[in-house]
Amino acid sequence: MASDQTLDALLAEIGQCRICTLAPRGRPLAHEPRPVVRVSATARLLVASQAPGIRVHASGLPFDDRSGDRLRDWMGVDADTFYDTSRIAFAPMGFCFPGYDAQGADLPPRRECRAHWHDRLFALLPQIETVLTVGSYAQDYHLARLGLQTRKLPMSEVVGGWRDYAQARPRVIPLPHPSWRNTGWLKKNPWFEADLLPVLRAEVARLTR
Repeated sequence: MASDQTLDALLAEIGQCRICTLAPRGRPLAHEPRPVVRVSATARLLVASQAPGIRVHASGLPFDDRSGDRLRDWMGVDADTFYDTSRIAFAPMGFCFPGYDAQGADLPPRRECRAHWHDRLFALLPQIETVLTVGSYAQDYHLARLGLQTRKLPMSEVVGGWRDYAQARPRVIPLPHPSWRNTGWLKKNPWFEADLLPVLRAEVARLTR
C-alpha cells in the first residue's frame, strides 16, 4: 500500500501545478488551472476519465453533472459512495478543464498531465484492483500501461472487447463516456446494458462494500 505521506506530497504538487500555463505543449491553457484529482491509499477502484468539464472546474467534484448521474447509475452507487475517496479514486487524463474548441466542444485533455504526472501517480497506487476507463483517452493510456494495447483502437472496439481485459491486474473495465451525446451509441449497442453493466455493478459492489 502506498505511503499516505508520499501520496499526499505528490497530490500537493499536483494541486499547485501550472505546467499548462508556464511550460505548455502548444497553446497555453486559457484560464487559471484547477486540477481535479481525488485519490487515496485505500481506494481499490479507480475511475479514469478524460478531463473535467466546466461545471466540474467550478465545483472541484468529478462528474458533478448529468454525465455523472448516468455514470453513477451504470455503477449502481449513490453519491455518498461515489464521492467517498477512501473507496473510489478519480484521476482523469487531464486534471484541468481544457477549454473549448471553435465549435464549442471540450478540447482534448492537456498532454502535459499525462507526460508529467500519471506514471508517478499510479506508481503510488498499487492497491488499485480495477480501473474504469471512461472514454478513449483513458483506455489508450491504461491499456498501454498494462501492455494490453500497442496501438490506438476505436472506443467501440475497446468497449466491445471488455471481456479481454478481465484477467489484467489491475482489471480494466472500458466504458464509453456517459455523456448524453452517447445515447445513440447505447441504443445501437444493447449488449452494453444487458451484458457489461451487470458485471460492472458487481465489481463496483465488491470493491466498495
